[in-house]
Amino acid sequence: MKKLLTSFAAFTALTAAATAADLPRRAAPPIFTPVPVFTWTGFYAGFNAGYGFDASNNGAPTVVNLPAASGLFRNAANTAFVPGQVAFSNGSSNDGFVGGGQIGYNYQFTPGSGLVVGIEADAQYVDFGRNRNRFAFATLPAGGFVTPGSLVFNPNGQASLDFFGTVRGRIGYAFDRVLFYGTGGFAYGAGGGRQFGLPNGSRDDFRTGWTAGGGVEYALPTDSFLNFFRSSAVTLKVEGLYVNLENNNRLNGAFAVLPNGNVLNTGLLGRRQDTEFAVVRAGLNYKFGTY
Repeated sequence: MKKLLTSFAAFTALTAAATAADLPRRAAPPIFTPVPVFTWTGFYAGFNAGYGFDASNNGAPTVVNLPAASGLFRNAANTAFVPGQVAFSNGSSNDGFVGGGQIGYNYQFTPGSGLVVGIEADAQYVDFGRNRNRFAFATLPAGGFVTPGSLVFNPNGQASLDFFGTVRGRIGYAFDRVLFYGTGGFAYGAGGGRQFGLPNGSRDDFRTGWTAGGGVEYALPTDSFLNFFRSSAVTLKVEGLYVNLENNNRLNGAFAVLPNGNVLNTGLLGRRQDTEFAVVRAGLNYKFGTY
């Protein structure tokens, strides 16, 4: 009887083990990894380069009639001073290379696609405005000539520009990695003044004004051959800006002549000419904080 019970217990144990082996195993619950969603939120810094175009409409020439007493013109026989007329082109020459850097911050309300607001500051070197107010022509009696040693200037024209910068707000809409935006705000600049060594000329190199424009920016994928950082934080942009810098310089006269060191003045009233130009530029940014 004892052997029978022992055999039955062993058989029951083997049967239970075999049955347990046939039961389906409980699988571990799946682990879901959230897909990263790109966001434009974060600080960024970068550089840019482009071209500036003159946008002013004040290039009309300045024409001034000078009496014989000015001493600028002499007759053909070189025996007396004669009256004459001079003119300046008043060209602003606001065109040339533009390049510099920028820093800023964006905030995107909803990651992926959504409204983006931000602020950006930039500083730019410019290579234009060095060829202004050239002496265009002189009209005088037949055979006459300009008195040797005379220098003719037009201090009424625009000052040159060596650099400018902006502090702008930005607002736009992002479609994942593509951002379309408008921008505008404060602008400043400085360059050579219009004094020309004349006692009647004022000098105010630093100028302020405003700017407005827009652009498009694209965040490069990590596998892009342009993305040398291999990071989703690299962005490229193309931007256009209109810049207006107000000239506060006022002159006692709009025209000045220096024959042999003597300062002459026509007495014309000074006028204000703003520095206006448009900039088209491309840039690269590195954004800190991508997802």
